[in-house]
Amino acid sequence: MEVQVAPLRSWEDFFPGSDRFARPDFKDISKWNNRVVNNLLYYQTNYLMVAAVVVAIVGFLSPLNMLIGGTVVVLVFLGFVWVSHNKDILRRMKKQYPTTFVIVIMLSSYFLISYLGDVMVFMFGITLPLLLMFIHASLRLRNIKNKLENKKEEIGLKKTPMGIILDALEQQEDSINKLADYISKVKE
Repeated sequence: MEVQVAPLRSWEDFFPGSDRFARPDFKDISKWNNRVVNNLLYYQTNYLMVAAVVVAIVGFLSPLNMLIGGTVVVLVFLGFVWVSHNKDILRRMKKQYPTTFVIVIMLSSYFLISYLGDVMVFMFGITLPLLLMFIHASLRLRNIKNKLENKKEEIGLKKTPMGIILDALEQQEDSINKLADYISKVKE
């Protein structure tokens, strides 16, 4: 299936008034995770633009350190994904505690970058965009259009870059399994 880039959502949709933002239910981690995953899929191009602006500013101020930092984070991420696919205990941890998995990747990257170079580049150029994405995805309430677009991704009608990343983190598999279970129950 061909990878499609999600459209850039309007500013009014991406950052509407405070009535479309709410604190997540911290007691229901599954529901909170679902909100984050759905918002990451729906607003992925907006998040990419925000991250690109931050990375461009930091990269302009410290290009070599930004290149080193970005390379380290990508290599650590790929290493953790590869290991988690080959080690069952890490696979379960990644699936049950995705935030912990990302934090471990970021901490590992932090220590490698502190060994290799400038930690502030890591903090502002890499961690800040991820933190901004996570905060927005956690607080932004979903709308009907968001839910419909995400269902297309879940059932495989379209594939986006964020969908590929979330698949690597095994965050979409449950939705597909739930849909398959529902379809089999309907057929019975």
